[in-house]
Amino acid sequence: MFKFVCAIAIALLGVISRVDAHGYVQEITLGSTKYTGYLPYSDPYYNPPPQRIVRKIPGNGPVEDVSLIDLQCNGWSAGGSNYVGSAPAPILGRVAAGSQVKLNWTLWPDSHKGPMITYMARAPSDITKWNPGTSAVFFKVAESGKDSSGRWAAADKLNADNGIYTFTIPRNLRPGQYIIRHEILALHAAYTYPGVQLYPSCIQVEVTGSGNAFPTSFVSFPGAYTPNTPGLVFDVYTNNGAYPIPGPAVWTGGN
Repeated sequence: MFKFVCAIAIALLGVISRVDAHGYVQEITLGSTKYTGYLPYSDPYYNPPPQRIVRKIPGNGPVEDVSLIDLQCNGWSAGGSNYVGSAPAPILGRVAAGSQVKLNWTLWPDSHKGPMITYMARAPSDITKWNPGTSAVFFKVAESGKDSSGRWAAADKLNADNGIYTFTIPRNLRPGQYIIRHEILALHAAYTYPGVQLYPSCIQVEVTGSGNAFPTSFVSFPGAYTPNTPGLVFDVYTNNGAYPIPGPAVWTGGN
């Protein structure tokens, strides 16, 4: 009980000191099953730490340099400050191809407007031991930017939907173990580079089904974005035009 109380006290201190900060995915719903996300201000203080399907993140802050391995999953090593990009999580969730995935973000600041983008990458073997490194293995499965009325995926639509972003696993996707790499790009300071803030999160899943579709074009993280990629520099205060969502086209898998 003492350890539990201490863990909660430390976590609350972390939350209090970061109330002006940003956000992360705190819960994942795969089909009808809910999973708690990695909670950076409480999970590290438990012994043993809770087992999650989300790869560790150091906190609720952004990645601002698109050349860093941090861009992949906002992950870190056991050493804390030695970033390795994508340290595997100990377990994975299960979801059928064609099913919805709901990602519940912590409270997102209204000022942090920008797109929400989702990629996947198929693990060649046990995903709980797999690190993509700088290999080109990711393909885009969903994206949402600014609509014709000027409403942004984040924070306008996200907050209107109580912090929940929903996308669908391509229904013909080949079964296997996958990373779901989901991110928000906050553009409130993106009138120049550096300035854009990227908030990636990586979720480990087993996709089931009888599909046999698989993409033929892939990107890496880092590598998919450069400082010159359209959409990474965009003045949300003065640019009333269409927003070019960064990255490749969405792969629908025959949906």
